[in-house]
Amino acid sequence: MDKILDTFKIEDTHYASFANKTKISIEKGEGVYAYDEEGKKYIDFTAGWGVTSIGHANPVIIDALLEQGQKIIQNPNSGATYSPARSKLISLMHEILPENLTRIFFANSGAEANDAAIKLARKATGKLNIISTVNSFHGRTISTVSATGQNSHRDRFNPLIPNHIFIQYNDIHAARKVIENDVAAVIVEPIQGEGGVNVPDSDYLKKLSDLCTKNNVLLIADEIQTGFYRTGSLFASNNVKVDILTMAKGIGGGFPFGAFAITEEVHDKLNTGDHGGTYCGNPLGCAVAYSVINYMLDNKIWENVESVSRFAFERLNKLKKEHPDIIKEVRGKGLLIAIELADDDVTSALNSKCLDSGLILNVTHGNIVRIFPALNISKEEMEEGLKIFENALENYKQFN
Repeated sequence: MDKILDTFKIEDTHYASFANKTKISIEKGEGVYAYDEEGKKYIDFTAGWGVTSIGHANPVIIDALLEQGQKIIQNPNSGATYSPARSKLISLMHEILPENLTRIFFANSGAEANDAAIKLARKATGKLNIISTVNSFHGRTISTVSATGQNSHRDRFNPLIPNHIFIQYNDIHAARKVIENDVAAVIVEPIQGEGGVNVPDSDYLKKLSDLCTKNNVLLIADEIQTGFYRTGSLFASNNVKVDILTMAKGIGGGFPFGAFAITEEVHDKLNTGDHGGTYCGNPLGCAVAYSVINYMLDNKIWENVESVSRFAFERLNKLKKEHPDIIKEVRGKGLLIAIELADDDVTSALNSKCLDSGLILNVTHGNIVRIFPALNISKEEMEEGLKIFENALENYKQFN
């Protein structure tokens, strides 16, 4: 216990306190499980906020780190020299990305990918306005905060970058009202993640894409959270024409990595020096991302996502019917699931009880539990976690 207390003390004293931390100190992980410094076992239903897409300490990632790390981690002159590891990843992504997205650039995070997408959309079009949606989340840089449709993230950082317009999500009529010749791009999440796992109508993205094309406006699909089979398909914007696609989280399996892909038409309007980055496309990150994507393809990860997702939604919807006074709604797609509870107090109590019982959940907007575990989670592991949640719910009702 002394070791854990030392960890708490050092971080509380010297680490910048931008988050309300949970008092557990995680030392290691394996698959969907994580272990604290005393060896207590937890089921991780957060995947590091959707990042550890193929589980903790997956051997393919470890092997990629060791193999590439013994060769070279960062190129001389950074991205200004060629890299076989980068080229290998580019070739793989060229095979899996939509055909019109022919140019790829690697970043270090989702916020950085979105920041670049906004910047380059303005450069490519010569226009300034960016349309985003209410309750969206696109990152924590000043540019992406400015594009985020939540006042709780925006209001504390004035002055923000101007020329951002916000419309209601899943409302194509609202988009029609504001799209004009001075709009450079619309940035949209195919499913809003941090905003509460808000799923739009099935034709919303297609209508939005058509509207952008008609008005000579670029469409940026923010697939930071939804990409790489999180919702079942490779990208949630599949079968929709987009001009810029941003990616991160699941692409690196826990290694900090991101990317964006653009059309040839957008690329032709950009110039040398318009973007760059010291670590962008570094060989180590590229090797890891390649191993993660290959693992997903070799193991047909989408089949597991669809199977476990069906099981989870059946269990959760059954719980909702049994406890309509506590569970207001169950929504989502694939393994991006939200349970909207009655109020913040109920959510806090259930979250605390689950943690005590060995289940790590994510709470957003006070009363929404977000479940987004590793994509290779088994039905048995999902059932184990949901059983803890169910027991916590029954315990809460018994004593309240």
